[in-house]
Amino acid sequence: MNERRELMRWLAAGGFAWWARSLWAADPTPGDGMRKVGGDVRVNGVPAREGLIVGPGDTVTTGAGGEAVYVVGRDAYLVRGGSTVTHGAKEALRVVTGKVLSVFGPGERRLNLPTATVGLRGTACYIDARPRRLYFCLCYGGAEIVPKADRRQARAIRTEYHDSPFVIGDDTRRPLLAPAPVVDHTDAELILLEALVGRQPPFLKEGYRERY
Repeated sequence: MNERRELMRWLAAGGFAWWARSLWAADPTPGDGMRKVGGDVRVNGVPAREGLIVGPGDTVTTGAGGEAVYVVGRDAYLVRGGSTVTHGAKEALRVVTGKVLSVFGPGERRLNLPTATVGLRGTACYIDARPRRLYFCLCYGGAEIVPKADRRQARAIRTEYHDSPFVIGDDTRRPLLAPAPVVDHTDAELILLEALVGRQPPFLKEGYRERY
């Protein structure tokens, strides 16, 4: 933990630019594809390997304990174990089940999740999707969350630093968007994903203090 905090302080103090250049230098042909494959990871049912391209129409699945990090265009993803994720042309992402941390480039994206649809613009989010319950944290950027059980409870939000996580259910007898804490994703992971597509998170600036 102390080592990670020191890394965050160093990055915030200006080390990010050097670190990002080193990351790109280590991979002289950055672009789409798998960057990390750990455990059981499959693309369209076929075991994945580093460098395998993922694109529209592809489904990524991870077994228990598996983990995948990959890039699709200007977006980057970290998919944890026990997940099923499908990439589309009109829908940026359909998460059937599982845990996904994503960073997105400029432009609009649409997420199809078990209990909600989410419209995004230039942002990052963490998803923990289950059949009747969804955890959603907009890490930074803007989003419109539309619960599938009642579109009238839709909410537009904008955050700068993990400001409005929600648990989104399907029981209309109670509010469908319930405030929640920040769980199971870190600033260090967001920094890594953004670096894979040549960016840095907006929170990484002078005076930054790691909280997550």
